[in-house]
Amino acid sequence: MTYDIAALRSQFPALSAGTAHFDGPGGTQTPQPVIRAIAEALAQPLSNRGQGTPGERNAESIVTKARQALADLLGAQPTGIVFGRSATQLTYDFSRALAKTWSPGDEVVVTRLDHDANIRPWIQAAAQAGATVRWADFDPATGELTADDVRAVLSPRTRLVAVTAASNLIGTRPPIAEISGLARDAGALTYVDGVHYTAHTLVDLERLGADFFVCSPYKFLGPHHGVLAARPELLETLRPDKLLPSTDAVPERFELGTLPYEFLAGTEAAVEFLAGLDTDATGTRRQRLASAFAALEAHEQALRTQLDKGLSSLQGVLVHSRAVDRTPTLLLTFEGRSAVASVASAASVEAYRFLAERGVHAPSGSFYAIEASRRLGLGDTGGLRIGLAPYNNTEDIERLLEGLSEFLTV
Repeated sequence: MTYDIAALRSQFPALSAGTAHFDGPGGTQTPQPVIRAIAEALAQPLSNRGQGTPGERNAESIVTKARQALADLLGAQPTGIVFGRSATQLTYDFSRALAKTWSPGDEVVVTRLDHDANIRPWIQAAAQAGATVRWADFDPATGELTADDVRAVLSPRTRLVAVTAASNLIGTRPPIAEISGLARDAGALTYVDGVHYTAHTLVDLERLGADFFVCSPYKFLGPHHGVLAARPELLETLRPDKLLPSTDAVPERFELGTLPYEFLAGTEAAVEFLAGLDTDATGTRRQRLASAFAALEAHEQALRTQLDKGLSSLQGVLVHSRAVDRTPTLLLTFEGRSAVASVASAASVEAYRFLAERGVHAPSGSFYAIEASRRLGLGDTGGLRIGLAPYNNTEDIERLLEGLSEFLTV
């Protein structure tokens, strides 16, 4: 595998500003091919989809290519790819569609580890249907959410299990394939939040066993919108609210209004860019993506090892990312400042500001994973999050560690 970090970084205009970015879990920087694809889509004739004019054909081609690109990335079928404004919006839409099939006394499982976008829509939909919400907990000491934690709250009345494939707060990757199997055996569907997971691991929808899987291209070098993948035959069983004249075909029946064609063009370019991360890879795009993600994981693991070693030498830094299987995303608080959670969290904000003044962007917060932050004893304000992205390098890590070391001595 060949991972040319210098050549890769040269493709990101934003990096020329000199900031060391550790904010990837909130949204990555954008490479030139994605920027160019968006601009070219807008520069060409563009109309509502059809076959009669150049603008119609361009729109149709963009959508078709984007569905295929996401199918290649997620191990899905193009006709099972649904586009939306965001993963949150898609989850709300699907929670309402699925809730139409629930009855009073049915049960929905959510987890304390999840981003609120995979919790609150299900709680609200359950309330409307008269269904009961059951919570799967995680161990705050280890950060682990196990299959047994989910098994403990399943019952014959469970209709859906909503679970994250990777925590955007502490990086934990639960055993999704095993959890999906348990849900299936209980007669329930599995809705997987893959927003953070997709940026670091090649998704295989069939292997994961997820009935629904959502992600956000702007977390993996693309533009801002959301994507849902599911089996087309499953989508056929759902009847979302929609306009009378809009098509009933799958997957379009779930896509409300005109799609953002320029963003879909950018998303296809982002997938193609990811497929080229291993510069020696050949074969189909799916095969190149497999090689690319292997190279990416090796690159991020090396940086995480450097980061872990450096953090271990700093007095007063508490790392809350402890799961055995996790993404290169770490949540920190600062013990030496105070044992009081609210003051420790305030120290994380101070650290964020201190680093920002030195050209290092590591944000502070709970990042909408509010239940996880509370379970960790950090209240609603969380800690300092360090998230690696494909363009981070060893110099970025050195700058971060030097900044943190200086912060701890002031």
